[in-house]
Amino acid sequence: MTVADVCAAVEELAPPGWAYEWDRSGLAVGSPAAGVSRVLVALTLTRDVLDAALRAGAEMIVCHHPPLWEPLRALRTDDAATRLLLDLARPSPADDPAQSRRFPDGIACYAAHTNLDVAPGGVNAILAGRLGLIDTAPLLPVPHATQVKLVTFVPESHLAAVHEAVCTRGAGVIGDYTHCSFSSPGVGSFLPGERTQPFSGRRRRVNEEPERRFEVLVPEARLAVVLDALRAAHPYEEVAYDLVPLANPDPALGLGVRGRLETPQPLAAFAAFVRTALKVSHLRMVRPPGQAMNRRIRTVGVLGGSGGGEIAAMPHDLDVLVTGDVRYHDAFQARDKGLTVIDAGHAGTEKWAVPAIARHIRRRCRGLRVSTYLEPDVFHLIS
Repeated sequence: MTVADVCAAVEELAPPGWAYEWDRSGLAVGSPAAGVSRVLVALTLTRDVLDAALRAGAEMIVCHHPPLWEPLRALRTDDAATRLLLDLARPSPADDPAQSRRFPDGIACYAAHTNLDVAPGGVNAILAGRLGLIDTAPLLPVPHATQVKLVTFVPESHLAAVHEAVCTRGAGVIGDYTHCSFSSPGVGSFLPGERTQPFSGRRRRVNEEPERRFEVLVPEARLAVVLDALRAAHPYEEVAYDLVPLANPDPALGLGVRGRLETPQPLAAFAAFVRTALKVSHLRMVRPPGQAMNRRIRTVGVLGGSGGGEIAAMPHDLDVLVTGDVRYHDAFQARDKGLTVIDAGHAGTEKWAVPAIARHIRRRCRGLRVSTYLEPDVFHLIS
């Protein structure tokens, strides 16, 4: 198993193409070719996380928050942030002479950030599941999550195999329907060259072959793996295909999740349930004037992490938004919109993604030892 194998497993869940342009997701430290036998999954790279990785013998850390944001201007060991990265790249033999033998390539670090936020099985889907939401759908659109129409031409004998291959890699999804495609009959012509080994027909003559024109929608972020699947399942040496960019965004993707409670609850009871379900020490609430604590809650939006900055874009039919990092001016925006907001903290709304990522890596990388680190709350209430 290599670092690249683990990266590929995570990217099946959250393809890099789903990340926002300003993001820094991806492999930040280490070599894709380095060997891996143990992985630690955490929310944020900290000194405590590095120490936990060393204790676990993990050659790789997978986290949600990217460890590098701005270009480094210096690599000084008297700076805590750069010292952490240096120790990650090559654990200090001065602290433990055996580390250089245990970790010859240092410890790799990979981050899945905004691509994991918008992934259908990512941070917000996990948060929605934790709160028991049903009939869920994306909360806010993701403009960069576009689709491509893939058009190819397949002999009738291999249509089913090609269809299954590309659809199992993420093509052909429309809402709650999968394996969606269209095909129509036609005739293809070709003249094989001297060094070819054609699936059908003869060299040095123009051949005609009954074929099916096969069309399917593909999320742009999954295009590379879908094309690999197409080439593997297609019988031709040279696979002809067209890629048609589409203006319509992928409806399966969104920033945040909306849904409803199976049984409406009073706001006070729902807030208590959120605190218990997320196992956080405290909540903050923004409640517009005139909205009582016994008002019944049914339609809920969730946006894990720093969702306070998106309050202005929230739809007006939400009874409550569960998010984190609500700032002073965000709170006034919520009041002006008539939106009740429960702030369960940045880590409180994201930390449940850590065990989910670990389970996904275990399923995709059999034999790899995967552990988790759940950071303690850095905020303490003083009464």
